[in-house]
Amino acid sequence: MDPGVCRESLATLLSREGALLHELAGLLEREHGILVANDVDSLDKAMQERQIVVGQLLAIEDERRALCRAHGKSGDMAGMQQLLAWCDPRGTLKARLAESTAGAARCRTLNDKNGALVLARMRRVEGLLGALTGQRPEAPATYSPKGYTSAPRSGRVLATEA
Repeated sequence: MDPGVCRESLATLLSREGALLHELAGLLEREHGILVANDVDSLDKAMQERQIVVGQLLAIEDERRALCRAHGKSGDMAGMQQLLAWCDPRGTLKARLAESTAGAARCRTLNDKNGALVLARMRRVEGLLGALTGQRPEAPATYSPKGYTSAPRSGRVLATEA
């Protein structure tokens, strides 16, 4: 593949990636509003939409890595920089790559913000469940990320008579 064709392929990938990152940022912002509103039904739909966009972004990343490997470069950022130096010596794609990097960072920030909200809610639920069940707050009462609950504790039931 000649450098011009490689540059055009890379330009197309970066354009698609930029559009998808913009879409993902919008979905994450909408998801935050849904989380704040506690709208469980809308949250399920929003998560499905987000997963579709993330899947498309992963496919673009795979295409970009394949393009790097097809030209004898590694699939990491160093390989991408080498590929850019070869196929785009004028640096016309650097701005697009920087926009993609910034878009990905924005999406990570939005996702972290949503994750912090979910974590805070989980901790609140754990505290409320602990108050209801009498478990200590440090004992997880909700499901862990792997889907397990904490081991049940053995204890005694005490009764008093008046």
